[in-house]
Amino acid sequence: MNYRTPATDRLMDAIAALGDRESCYRFFEDACTVRELIDVAQRFKVASMLAEGQSYLTITKETGMSTATISRVSRALSYGTGGYREALSRLVGEDTDA
Repeated sequence: MNYRTPATDRLMDAIAALGDRESCYRFFEDACTVRELIDVAQRFKVASMLAEGQSYLTITKETGMSTATISRVSRALSYGTGGYREALSRLVGEDTDA
């Protein structure tokens, strides 16, 4: 299934154009359930912890995420498109505690 369509292109452009955290919060609060937003944030935290070299056990204890989810994020970090790594590198020097 190809998810790259004119509609998803427009969505990505709109998100990129928001420009600040509060605007992003408003958009995602309208577009997602609280659970969906928390799940994506948790996966991003897992990616950050994996990139720092933390173990699955440590990540599971800190986040409560399953090893299956951690493994999926790990595969994306190693073999994915580089999206997690690019986002993490853009946050270097910023407070990323979640």
